[in-house]
Amino acid sequence: MNEGIIMEKDILPTDLAQLKKKFAAQKQAQILARTVQKNGVAAASENYAARQNLNQVFSVEVKTGKVTNQKKSGRCWLFSTLNTLRHQFAEKYQVKDFQLSQNYNSFYDRLEKANKFYESVLETAALPLADRRVMNLFDEPNSDGGQWSNAAALINKYGVVPQAVMPETYNSENTAEINDALNLKLRKDGLALRDAKESGQSAEELRQLKMEFLSVVYRMLVFAFGEPPTEFDFEYRDDQKEYHYDQKLTAQQFFQKYFTWDFDDYVCLTNAPDHQLGQVYGLPSEDYIFDGQKIAFVNTEITALKQAAIAQLKAGLTVWFGNDVLKASDRQQGILAPEFYQRGELFGADLDLSKADRLRSREAAVSHAMTLVGVDLVAGRPTKWKVENSWGEKNGQQGYFIMSDRWFDDFVYEVIVKKEFLQSKELAILQQTPINLAPWDSLA
Repeated sequence: MNEGIIMEKDILPTDLAQLKKKFAAQKQAQILARTVQKNGVAAASENYAARQNLNQVFSVEVKTGKVTNQKKSGRCWLFSTLNTLRHQFAEKYQVKDFQLSQNYNSFYDRLEKANKFYESVLETAALPLADRRVMNLFDEPNSDGGQWSNAAALINKYGVVPQAVMPETYNSENTAEINDALNLKLRKDGLALRDAKESGQSAEELRQLKMEFLSVVYRMLVFAFGEPPTEFDFEYRDDQKEYHYDQKLTAQQFFQKYFTWDFDDYVCLTNAPDHQLGQVYGLPSEDYIFDGQKIAFVNTEITALKQAAIAQLKAGLTVWFGNDVLKASDRQQGILAPEFYQRGELFGADLDLSKADRLRSREAAVSHAMTLVGVDLVAGRPTKWKVENSWGEKNGQQGYFIMSDRWFDDFVYEVIVKKEFLQSKELAILQQTPINLAPWDSLA
């Protein structure tokens, strides 16, 4: 090695001239540049021919109705869970387009998250603020995102109510403002709790302080979302116009009476190849109801997720699934298909990453939850899937999306299925003791 040579780190004028020369030498470059500049990357990379395999016909399809709309909120995980419940109610009691109150469970979601934050602050009070776990706590103390197991824990503890009993408010549909106010409040309280514990206050004094803080959070949530009912009357007309009236129900009684649903019957099958397959993982940082259902990812091959989802759809049951919805998707057309977009071909660049590498590099994330309501099987193999989204009827086909099987391979990470549809291999994995993941893990 010649130690007299100093490597230049900046882009030099000669380097820039070389880059310009290489671009100018590319045939059709200027034409393609004008196309992208005028239409954008997504539109310019569309592969129109791929549409022929994405029609609205499915060999297996669960009967559903109008889609829901989470508006400007991050409650997809809760909407998808309640969608699976409401479809059961609509079928059993013949009430088309019945909806449960997403706002009701959202209220308790935010209250429980605040309580978990306070408890976690006290647990880590001896650590410096620069500790990664503490920094993660204060980074976003309270948001409207969540996991399927969070919804299960909430419903088991608080029940559900019809949407008419606790309808949406401006803040439940537009969560940015209340998110900002809650996070400010919790960060201030978190610092106060750390100081109180450091000053030597007793466990009882710390609990009283926490409850004082929590009472203000409760007030903020009532202002934003309304106060949840302690009991209510339930009246409805079924599709045959017959009137029904049920009085003085609590949310727990309503859930137990009208729904034959046991969340313990379900499991989260996960395909995260950046983690060891054949292993169960937990995420205690997001288990915010201490006595509630815990997050458990049964990490296995993508074929196992598909087999279980198909079996559940054939049984007439919809499937909650976690995914990365903004990748290779067209919101307006309702298309989820990597073959529909040819960005690498457009730019003349290799833009392919394996699923494991996307997770490892944070190119990927489990950013959304939707509901599988159909699948098209050709010679027993899936070719495309019907997806119920929660973005309203103006997206896709009245709110329904078409997902290619390749998109399932690349961007689906979780499916919630009944244990009866698992293969023996996944049932065996389920018996393992979970390995707990860090709050900043790629599955978080």
